Amino acid sequence: MRFAGVALAFVLSASSSSAGGAGEKRASPHEQSAATVAGRKVTVQYGRPYKKGRSLFGGLVPYDQVWRTGADEATTLTTDGELMIGTLRVPKGTYALFTLPAKSGWTLIVNKTAHQWGAFSYDAKEDLGRVPLKVGASAAPVEQFTIELAPAGDRKATLKLSWDKLVATVGIAAP
Repeated sequence: MRFAGVALAFVLSASSSSAGGAGEKRASPHEQSAATVAGRKVTVQYGRPYKKGRSLFGGLVPYDQVWRTGADEATTLTTDGELMIGTLRVPKGTYALFTLPAKSGWTLIVNKTAHQWGAFSYDAKEDLGRVPLKVGASAAPVEQFTIELAPAGDRKATLKLSWDKLVATVGIAAP
């Protein structure tokens, strides 16, 4: 019985430190971006890795494999009302955002299992849906991965992913 208590304490301690416990400095800081779209608050929380001279897309972030879209825990999107992300209807709630980078184009994946570590336990059966991202070159290299929710009028916003020389975007609107 005593061994079980010690083992449980060890597991809980290890899991909190591996997830970046309070006061622990992470290699990739965590941030959030928020916008209001037609009165609905939309928030994205994510880890912001640095390029650090690495080859990113097709290297650190392989093509044709689901990416966590940031660092550490899966990136989450929370909305307090129904939205359209591209052509995908997204009900009120919290979701994981993944991307599927490919040489031929990128796809944004909205997954119903919001809280998971990276994409290690990603399950496509839990996808709410997928939408294509518009991919282009950034005006200047971006050292630290950045997600922005940029308002585009009262009823629209743009979800923008920027890293290195790449920018991927999709529109968000009220249904």
